[in-house]
Amino acid sequence: MKKNFFTLLLLVFVSVILLSCNSKNNKTNQSSGVTSGSDSSGTSSEMNGLPVLSFEEDFHDFGKLYSGELVTYAFKFKNTGNSVLLISNVGTSCGCTVTAFPKQPIKPGEESTIDVKFDTTGKHGRQSKSITVFANTQPPTSTLRIEAFLVEPEGI
Repeated sequence: MKKNFFTLLLLVFVSVILLSCNSKNNKTNQSSGVTSGSDSSGTSSEMNGLPVLSFEEDFHDFGKLYSGELVTYAFKFKNTGNSVLLISNVGTSCGCTVTAFPKQPIKPGEESTIDVKFDTTGKHGRQSKSITVFANTQPPTSTLRIEAFLVEPEGI
């Protein structure tokens, strides 16, 4: 059973990487005040005593960049729930994107950031990358996105 689970998990992970790494998807989700941890029925995680991961933004567009640049962005968030927030992992859709996230518990009302570094080396055209945050929220994942349009540096 464990072997099947890990095989399925590996298959999903590889699929996400293959589908996302060279994505030329132009869809954007530019919203602010994005919250993970509430449902549409009116019953929220706050009422259930769960932590709530509330991002100021869940999307960042770097705009036009030269291929080869290394850029960073900090996604700011706050625990707007009623219990301690624990971020267990942050995954990315491509090896060109790395993250740093708080390993310590985030108390209710506290703020922090998830820092994202995007290495544009070898990339061209519209690039869209996703960052998945795994936490003790309901639902247990939140998705962040970055996007850029990459061009070759002049004189090359």
